[in-house]
Amino acid sequence: MRAIDPTVTLTWVGDQGGMTEGLVARAGLPFLGIPAGGVHGVGLSRALRNVWRLAQGLIASWRALRSERPAALLTTGGYVSGPVALAAWLRRVPILLFLPDIEPGQSFRFIGRLAARIGVTVEDSRAFFPAHKVVVTGYPLRVEVTRWERATARQTLGLSADEAVLLVFGGSRGARSINRAVLAHLAELLAEAQVVHISGRLDWEEVAAARGTLPETLRARYHPFPYLHEEMGAALASADVVVSRAGASVLGEFPYFGLPAILVPYPYAWRYQKINAEWLARRGAALVVKDEQLPERLVPTVRDLLNDEAQRAAMAEAARSLARPDAAQQLANLLLSLGKVV
Repeated sequence: MRAIDPTVTLTWVGDQGGMTEGLVARAGLPFLGIPAGGVHGVGLSRALRNVWRLAQGLIASWRALRSERPAALLTTGGYVSGPVALAAWLRRVPILLFLPDIEPGQSFRFIGRLAARIGVTVEDSRAFFPAHKVVVTGYPLRVEVTRWERATARQTLGLSADEAVLLVFGGSRGARSINRAVLAHLAELLAEAQVVHISGRLDWEEVAAARGTLPETLRARYHPFPYLHEEMGAALASADVVVSRAGASVLGEFPYFGLPAILVPYPYAWRYQKINAEWLARRGAALVVKDEQLPERLVPTVRDLLNDEAQRAAMAEAARSLARPDAAQQLANLLLSLGKVV
């Protein structure tokens, strides 16, 4: 296991065969794969298979906890969290639950009953859990994200220092509707700003091909990437406006950088992203565009925001007022306290 200090080690437990395993390996942490799967919003045959996987996951979690003998467990929900948290509770391992989004789904509500403490990103989330368990920590950010400042970030990504930058980001796997809308209006967007487009790997070939068809003058203003790891903070620090989905990270990353956002919640899942987007919009930090309206509204919304310096400044200030830069430290302190390390 990787030592954090002489008294603390960490092991990551995740979905067996999931995409998280590669990211954990990049971080240099040991990974334990646990079988898991969802039973809501899937067909009957798949739900039955996933019930079996969850039962296997509980057995695997019990054995892993017996081997690892953890002082405490931090979980952030997801399919694998249920069996791991239940095994931890049965073994009397104290549980810290962290809710990244604003509203909890069913797995969070279940684990919330087992958890000793619950960290939440925003004050509004207190209403969903017993008050005595809840601590408002904010959304934790990686050090690699927060170390960037604008001039160095733009230089690293090959961006002009004195022209506007539009960041487009759909999450680690990408967002096809956002990618397609951007590619359909690429010349118009590039007339307004330099574009940093993080497409995700699923659409990368299409995005790379589109760049190749651009005239040389526009190609120099278009900076597509399939994904960014250490340089994600550079993309955020460089941007004047961002177009993205509304996963939980928008509650931490965009406020930290004071980044005005045009949010396009993913429409084919539960309401997490819709609630996240509306929460930021009500506080003046974001505009919300429905996924089905994006092809028509993308260019005018981006153009209006880039050309309205006063609105951008007001949105940036509203976003910065929501930032909690010490969120990661707060969660670490809670976990160490539960494990009686401090």
